[in-house]
Amino acid sequence: MRFVRRLVVFFTLILFLPFFYPAFSDAADTIKIGEINTYSKLTNFTFPYRNGWQLALEEINTAGGVNGKKLEVISRDDDGKPGQAVKIAEELVRKDKVILLMGSFFSHVGLALTDFAKRNKVLYIAAEPLSDALVWAKGNRYTFRLRPSTYMQAAMLAEKAAENPARRWATIAPNYAYGKDAVKSFKKILKAKRPDVEFVAEQWPALFKINAGSEIQSLANSKPEAIYNVTFGGDLAKFVREGNLRGIFKDVFVVSLLTGEPEYLDPLKKEAPEGWLVTGYPWYDIKTPAHDKFLAAYQNKFDATPRNGSVVGYNVMMTVAHMLKKSGSTDTEKMVDAMEGLAFESPIGPVTYRKIDHQSTMGAYVGYTAQKEGKGIMVEWQYMDGKDYLPGDEEVRKLRGK
Repeated sequence: MRFVRRLVVFFTLILFLPFFYPAFSDAADTIKIGEINTYSKLTNFTFPYRNGWQLALEEINTAGGVNGKKLEVISRDDDGKPGQAVKIAEELVRKDKVILLMGSFFSHVGLALTDFAKRNKVLYIAAEPLSDALVWAKGNRYTFRLRPSTYMQAAMLAEKAAENPARRWATIAPNYAYGKDAVKSFKKILKAKRPDVEFVAEQWPALFKINAGSEIQSLANSKPEAIYNVTFGGDLAKFVREGNLRGIFKDVFVVSLLTGEPEYLDPLKKEAPEGWLVTGYPWYDIKTPAHDKFLAAYQNKFDATPRNGSVVGYNVMMTVAHMLKKSGSTDTEKMVDAMEGLAFESPIGPVTYRKIDHQSTMGAYVGYTAQKEGKGIMVEWQYMDGKDYLPGDEEVRKLRGK
């Protein structure tokens, strides 16, 4: 009889265990975040980006987490392929039970995740993808973007470029969403500021397959007075090297998107161009209490200097924390509501996610390239607040088809 009673007690416990288990589960005190990026490529950006969100995650959890719960990031590599990114997103949401997705680098990958977010009603915070379509033509309730878009950065550069007397312009950009948006926006804004400007040539090399010699020759044949360059990474290095060899940059004003970012400028070393108007991140010269704190923490943890990706990673993780604190919930609709109008202070300035298009007002640094001790730096730079380089509500409604 004693044995029978023990069996009854045992099976009773088994029967009711599921009801008691959550109260004792570590998982109940953890909020899972899904993170997707192209870590197998563009490591100059993605590795510092990962360092950035890991630093923020550590700070958040050390301070007690959010609303008493620790954050856990489940990170995956999409290999730069939209299909792979969507497959991973499915697994993270269905299997790993993450409450939202964040990250991605390439615009075509970001656009695929934007569509996934819309179809599945999953919150997606795009960290890096810069295509304008992400928040405008393809924008939806569930997608938000942190970094200043191609339109915003092109507007910042065009404002400065308009001060240069050059009239004949040529462009070169990778042949995919980001490159096309960057050229379209720059041409539109520069022409509005300088109606006398004409664009005499366009080159569209395949991403990371640039034939720099032929591209440079085609540009030279058009006899431009200025060039708008959107290449980055390995393509940028080849473009700079071939252009230096052929001397095309000597008498041409160059405006170059992203080139001032350490992840792209540092690898050029002594070949780094001088006098180019660029967007970038002069971490070595930024003297504000918020950035000083971030810089010290980053260097202490990783024994390395930050790159632009580091700031992006840090800010996207802080976005999640501030949003969860504001929403007080992991319900998707409540999190989306909290994202609209979300505002917080970042290491480089205030960030607000606009309600009308879900684009953040994170800004960028604009200045000129120079050489110092055998490597490229940014000089004569200024921080340009993203809120000053976004279209108004009426135009946004047209862009979003509303």
